[in-house]
Amino acid sequence: MLVSVTGGTGFVGAHSVAAFVRDGHRVRMLVRDPAKAARVLAPLGVDAGDVELVPGDVTDEPSVARATRGAEAVLHAASVYSFDSRRHAEMRRTNERGTGVVLGAARRAGVRRILHVSSVAALFPGTPGPGGRVIDADSPVGRPRETYMASKAAAEAVARAHQEDGAPVVITYPPALLGPHDPNLGDQTSRVRAVLRGLTPMWPGGGFPVGDVRDTAELHARLLTAPDGVPGRHFGPGRYLTTRAYVDVLREVTGRALPAVFLPAAAMLPAGALTGLLQRVWPWHIPAEYGAIYTCACATRVAGHASTYGITPRPVAETAADTVRWLHETGCLTAGQAGAAARRPGLVSGGAR
Repeated sequence: MLVSVTGGTGFVGAHSVAAFVRDGHRVRMLVRDPAKAARVLAPLGVDAGDVELVPGDVTDEPSVARATRGAEAVLHAASVYSFDSRRHAEMRRTNERGTGVVLGAARRAGVRRILHVSSVAALFPGTPGPGGRVIDADSPVGRPRETYMASKAAAEAVARAHQEDGAPVVITYPPALLGPHDPNLGDQTSRVRAVLRGLTPMWPGGGFPVGDVRDTAELHARLLTAPDGVPGRHFGPGRYLTTRAYVDVLREVTGRALPAVFLPAAAMLPAGALTGLLQRVWPWHIPAEYGAIYTCACATRVAGHASTYGITPRPVAETAADTVRWLHETGCLTAGQAGAAARRPGLVSGGAR
């Protein structure tokens, strides 16, 4: 099967490409920087020479048309995932408009299976509330006020409109993803790094779903060949963690004390909003982000998250240890910062189980 992939040099996209290639599919990638593809795919055991590259951007209709022409399936994983207020305009343009362009082009090209990578955040409520909320595949599109979440909710609305029109669109909702080989040091990987560097001693209460990028990539691979009529919305494998449990996992895998103070998330939101304003003029990244606090304040669980489409998620400690060890191997953490995780056995390239 020829699979056209957007976002293939990102965290989810690259691991999904590796999963597709392992399953024997041919892959075509829409990329802004063709030279980057080799650097991203090599650690995952994929030779970029075996992947067709189409230069372009998801907001550019001609290049998207070239990428989708003749494809039997499309994975739309391109997205700007960040709570950095300096990237607000980029998020709105890529996440919402890009989804409209890619899904529209895939339909015109007669693609049989279109996978749209959404986010659990697209279903979050308009205002944070008490913990214990649960979302499922029938939950309505959310109205989050934070920019990244709002852009994903807008993209979700686009994808659902195609579904309602009868298009073969399948939506996936990855949790907050960790794992090795994150080519862009995305939000979640950067947060682990910040914790272990002592930059985030203060945490909001609440929690969020966490999963392994390799498990979500496997979900995408299975959905490619799923029978027609399979339900159109799937949550990525993962587990809900409170912020205390999240920090405890990092303590476990590193053997470090990692002192932390936990405050009510709602009380921290105003400080997060001020940080967002400061970030627009401050040249260095500030890890105390409004969007991360907002996520914890929503404290939203996913119904039936323990197993998705026959995939049992990896233990969170295993995922966290692999993440920390990879950060150490790539020089993003010192041996002291990585602690016991730096002494774990080497990772298997690609991440297949």
